[in-house]
Amino acid sequence: MNKNSLIGFVLIGAILILFAWYNSKKYNEQAAPRQITDTLSTDTVPGQQQPKETDTAGTAVINPDAQNLSGGKLTSPYRDTMLQAAEVKPEEFVTLDNGRLAITFTNRGAQPRTVKIHNYYTYDSLDLNLIRENKSSFDLRFFTSQEISTKNFSFDLFQRSDTSLIYRLYVDSVSFVEFSYTLPAEGYMLDFKVRFSSMKRHLSRSTNMFDIEWMLDLPRLEKGYDNEKNYSSVLFRYPNSNEVENLGLRKESSEKDVRTKLSWVAFQQQFFSAILVAENNFNSGLLNYNIFPENDPDRSLMHCKALVQAQYPDGDDVVVPFKYYFGPNHFKTLKSYDLGFEKIVPLGGWLIGWINRYVIILVFDLLSKFIGNYGIIILLLTILIKLVISPLTIKSYISSAKMRVLKPEVDKINAKYPKQEDAMKKQQETMALYQKTGISMFGGCLPMLFQFPILFAMFKFFPASFELRQQGFLWATDLSAYDSVLNLPFTIPLYGDHVSLFALLMAISMFFYSKLNADQMSTGPQMAGMKLMTIYFMPVFLLVFCNNLSSGLSYYYMLSNLFTILQTWVIRKYFVDEKKLYAQLKEKAASNAPKKKSKFQERLDAAYKAQQEQLKKRK
Repeated sequence: MNKNSLIGFVLIGAILILFAWYNSKKYNEQAAPRQITDTLSTDTVPGQQQPKETDTAGTAVINPDAQNLSGGKLTSPYRDTMLQAAEVKPEEFVTLDNGRLAITFTNRGAQPRTVKIHNYYTYDSLDLNLIRENKSSFDLRFFTSQEISTKNFSFDLFQRSDTSLIYRLYVDSVSFVEFSYTLPAEGYMLDFKVRFSSMKRHLSRSTNMFDIEWMLDLPRLEKGYDNEKNYSSVLFRYPNSNEVENLGLRKESSEKDVRTKLSWVAFQQQFFSAILVAENNFNSGLLNYNIFPENDPDRSLMHCKALVQAQYPDGDDVVVPFKYYFGPNHFKTLKSYDLGFEKIVPLGGWLIGWINRYVIILVFDLLSKFIGNYGIIILLLTILIKLVISPLTIKSYISSAKMRVLKPEVDKINAKYPKQEDAMKKQQETMALYQKTGISMFGGCLPMLFQFPILFAMFKFFPASFELRQQGFLWATDLSAYDSVLNLPFTIPLYGDHVSLFALLMAISMFFYSKLNADQMSTGPQMAGMKLMTIYFMPVFLLVFCNNLSSGLSYYYMLSNLFTILQTWVIRKYFVDEKKLYAQLKEKAASNAPKKKSKFQERLDAAYKAQQEQLKKRK
């Protein structure tokens, strides 16, 4: 053997020794996460003991003899071997259930995988799963020497009890990110805390924020697609604000870039919501949603997304608290959490909302304590409202009757001034007649205007009232959705593919109510168009408009029309005698001394004089 061959064999031996030493070192490093997993997994079943081998900080001891998870060299974009192991760790599921919520968690991203709300069902009588498999994502992002997205890793289940879970993602043997969840025995709120332990060594000194991306495909849960999507949106609340903001209703998609702090973000379906609360506020957020088409094969309603930033507190072991709400949009339930959740129920603006929150809902809740049938409750609510506003109704009718019995006198004034240029003089004398008889031109209008807020409040209340959901009455199976007595084999534009009997009866009652009112109107060519609109157009318009809306709303408007017709008949028969009223007005006009003209009449006189002067100049 020559010298060159000997040197070659020595070099090959040295390389083999170095390779064996290096391979042994990497083998032990990659085996460490397996020991943590094996140790912690002993507590994945209730009743098992916690890992005994822990250091003073509670970190699981690493077994250097553990096997590599992949059986060989891991190929991963992450340099930290524990992250490499977490990347390929199998997915596992654990469920917490308090009788109100059943939340199944996955260790992949340590996040809720499914959320079932007990005691409620979809329109098809299926379990109500607000979050479905593979239809949601929660991702916490931060930077070490590279970007870390928690959704890419399978966390270790560090601790479990009947009401809580603790997941950990180790970066090294002492540094980890921890997600802890606690589901109280009652309610729909899930406590969620994020803990960063010994992570400062991995983070840049300038790190003071971390990102959260939360996405969810809300499912279709109700009968009417249009009604459901029109009352679904993404909402948020500013800290210390009494109101909530939304990205808009009745839109196919919407987006908003919020550059200020937020206290919570809500993904709201018509009657159920998922809300993420930051107890220390989010610093900013980019929010958006997109509506799925009606024929979506997965029966998804809306894709929601929130990309928000949260403050990273200073310290080597810090906790950032959050909360989840998964539950019904029931006003009293939402209000009980004292976080402004109840404002997500679309009850209207300041006046309409005030009427709904502090009058209609209180009366509705009071009646529901004694009566279980919500159709009867709506009937009693309608009677109560009509009784409360009956003084205004009587005053409005009497004012209209006064103007109607004076019509012969008004006709004489019209005959006295047939020319167009005398229109102002004709108006002056008509005003003088009304003043003598004590009639206000607005006497019949103002009482009606006071009733409009109540009508609009009902329009807002019924489609958003959780109490009516899946409550049946007569032929309607769900008062919060449309009723259908006939399904059409085709779709009529704007009207739909069905016939709502409550909407049809409401339109018929509207026709007779309008006809009754039109018979009391004064005659003349200028009133013909108004009568046509009132008697025929409005009932048809409301029939088309309400066919796809809440049957409870159509039922209420039908009852309201019927009671108004009854009120009008009672007032006409027992409260107003038009012959006596006419005699009283004539007597009052004869006995009244000339009164000082009102400012309005003075302006009319001045305008009439100016008009006459212009006519003289033209002649």
